[in-house]
Amino acid sequence: MDDTPVADDDGPVPELPEVEALAAFLRENAVGRVVTRVDLTGIQTIKTFDPPLSALAGLEVTGAGRHGKFLDLDVSGVHLVVHLARAGWLHWRAELPTAPPKPGKGPLALRVHLDDGAGFDLTEQGTRKGLAVYVVRSPAEVPGIARLGPDALAVDVEAFGALMAGRKGQLKGALTDQTLLSGIGNAYSDEILHVARLSPFKSADKLTDEEVLRLYDAVRTTLSAALERQVGQRAATLKGEKRATMQVHARTGLPCPVCGDTVREVSFADTSLQYCATCQTGGKPLADRRMSKLLR
Repeated sequence: MDDTPVADDDGPVPELPEVEALAAFLRENAVGRVVTRVDLTGIQTIKTFDPPLSALAGLEVTGAGRHGKFLDLDVSGVHLVVHLARAGWLHWRAELPTAPPKPGKGPLALRVHLDDGAGFDLTEQGTRKGLAVYVVRSPAEVPGIARLGPDALAVDVEAFGALMAGRKGQLKGALTDQTLLSGIGNAYSDEILHVARLSPFKSADKLTDEEVLRLYDAVRTTLSAALERQVGQRAATLKGEKRATMQVHARTGLPCPVCGDTVREVSFADTSLQYCATCQTGGKPLADRRMSKLLR
């Protein structure tokens, strides 16, 4: 199955549902095959040196999983762990070229060859490089994994309430803090808060019991629905499917599908959030962070 690449530079950042779908895709297509070669073209991508990338050659792929937003390919006990960051993606190839790729040419960062001629590319668009690859004996050796909080779909409502109660600061930041709760990023946090009818700037530790339950249910339903849609798809279709199902995220200026109000945006230095004032803030626009204190 050839996986034609999609546009990565303006696509949604991979989060729990997409990374889980990629893991499921690799379990179906890569497990049982032997790694014959790994080509590194983006030297800044690799974050470890022992074991070396060459240690993967000759080993069988025995599993694929996820830790928060980290993808974990188990190669006979040696783990190839990938964080796709903002503009990284995995492209499955039914047939890879045998000639080694040229370093530093285009978005290709890493290529994994399998024994039947298939394999996958890890690519990253743009000039800001965040794609990270680790070769480790245990996923816990990856600093980002060692710091992860509980998985967003594994925590129960009591533990979720305790996490929120112990977090000072805005809900948007709480949901996307991987050390507090892992797997949720910018896009799904916007969607979750919209479903929960809560302001992104409401203080996490000021939620009522009813609001905690509403938010917990929104986390579960939003992520579970995304998983149901995405697991089983080809890697190339995941970003487009995610983009097409967003209700408020990346829909600035469009009508809210729930109430018809215009979806609004708050911009920050390197990111932005989208929300519906009617559904989430009592009709009051959030102009910027300075205004947010008035609208909690």
